[in-house]
Amino acid sequence: MKKTTQNFKTLTAEKRELYDGHNKEQTRFKATPGITEKLVREISKQKNEPEWMRKIRLQGLDFFRKTPLPAWGPDLSKLNFDKLVYFVRPDTQETTSWEDVPADIKKTFDRLGIPEAEKKALAGVGAQYDSDIVYHNLKAAWEKQGVIFENMDVAVQKYPELVKKYFMTQCVPINDHKFVMLHAAVWSGGTFIYVPKNITIDLPLQAYFRMNAKSSGQFEHTLIITDEGSSVHYIEGCSAPRYGTSSLHAGCVEVFVHKGARVRYSSIENWSKDTYNLNTKRSLVDEDATMEWVNGNMGSGVTMLYPSSILRGRGARSDSLGIAFAGPGQNQDTGAKAIHAAPNTSSHIVSKSISVNGGINTFRGLIKIMPIAENVNASMVCDALLIGKKSVANTIPELKIKNEQVNVAHEARVGKIGEEEIFFLQSRGFSETEATRLVVSGFIEPIIKAMPVEYALELNKLIEMEMEGAVG
Repeated sequence: MKKTTQNFKTLTAEKRELYDGHNKEQTRFKATPGITEKLVREISKQKNEPEWMRKIRLQGLDFFRKTPLPAWGPDLSKLNFDKLVYFVRPDTQETTSWEDVPADIKKTFDRLGIPEAEKKALAGVGAQYDSDIVYHNLKAAWEKQGVIFENMDVAVQKYPELVKKYFMTQCVPINDHKFVMLHAAVWSGGTFIYVPKNITIDLPLQAYFRMNAKSSGQFEHTLIITDEGSSVHYIEGCSAPRYGTSSLHAGCVEVFVHKGARVRYSSIENWSKDTYNLNTKRSLVDEDATMEWVNGNMGSGVTMLYPSSILRGRGARSDSLGIAFAGPGQNQDTGAKAIHAAPNTSSHIVSKSISVNGGINTFRGLIKIMPIAENVNASMVCDALLIGKKSVANTIPELKIKNEQVNVAHEARVGKIGEEEIFFLQSRGFSETEATRLVVSGFIEPIIKAMPVEYALELNKLIEMEMEGAVG
């Protein structure tokens, strides 16, 4: 059994290096640490932005400076804003050909499997490295149908009226919370998607966000607009190297799901344990439209992430599936929110967490039903699995119900992998490592089933890596 466990540790260490390793920095611009008005103006200048976007940035900076850190959730006191680098531009330009991407950056994305996935299973791909998109491409078939899939920076230039209408106005306003304010000031890169009326994209679109610079921040902005009756599946992947110094991810996702449209947003966030992952994701869902969130959260030292749906149209629906993994030294504070602001709406939140050898998982869920929202069906389920000593699972559900004509349910379960379960599987010929992995695989199966095969395999591999050291 020792040999099996050692082999497992060796393999997972090699796989982990795919994510935790870094390239030598080769930049055309790297800001000095700290956030200043001069830097915010420089970002806007380098991007040749219109005055209205510059005003958003400066207003975000003003809000950020006046707003204290959140007084709830994980401890953020060690996050030193003055030591972070907020804008790092790699020494390359955006391209539609992988062959034109610099060799070291291309090698990183090759090892992560992005070009290969594009060939086999995707309608389009974007790849961001530090603060800039380095590759972006949409297959011609969808471009001909009017689908827009662009780098967010490019969209500001090419589609200014559309961006101005939706960008941080209705969905995630710039004064929402401290890290949204910071994001508004220094955002860079990200994804812009527009799907025309009644167009269904039958292959996913994907963007992968990779940090490389030491003690840096990444602040990509994702804006998805689906017109009436349209449909899209967007997949987001994220990772960062491990240096031993703090880094910050504070992206922002805004999704507009118009009448009868459908959006699935799948995310595998795999930041290094150096990273504070303080991300914001929210959707506005109109009449008879559907929003689906599928989230895998692991890797980062501290996470605060709660994908939210505001169901503002009659018959709107939201589903949220999430898995969070916390090992030693990790604090994953995750969950989901559904705000019912119209009649005949429905929402379902399912969350699963795995805490290993002292890892901390906290589930925060909210179902809010407004007075106008009658005939609502909503449910919230959170399951926690504890492995090893001193592991923690917290559940903080919140139900705010202001209409009696509703059907709402909540349940929570906490379980441990005990000696009896492991002994039973070992008696059937499995090693301790294999037995533990089998139990974990069964536990996360509902989340895995909701993902395309390639990404389900990826999520399984990542959890195997994070399990290294949990047994044996």
